[in-house]
Amino acid sequence: MDRLKELREDKDLLQKDLAKILGITQRNYSYIETGYTALTADILNKLADFYNTSTDYILYRTDERKPYPKSIIDK
Repeated sequence: MDRLKELREDKDLLQKDLAKILGITQRNYSYIETGYTALTADILNKLADFYNTSTDYILYRTDERKPYPKSIIDK
């Protein structure tokens, strides 16, 4: 997924750095980033929290990078 690579590179991180943050191997993260392995809900949520964005942005459902306001989530 190009968007994951873009987000990672914007923070000047290597795949191994992000894999360590997520608690997975670099190989597993590489498979996720390239689309070889599907994202799990758990990893998707961790990535959205880490990058302070929405899961929809990561999944290309929106081009809005900012996370949703809390008031929308609470309703």
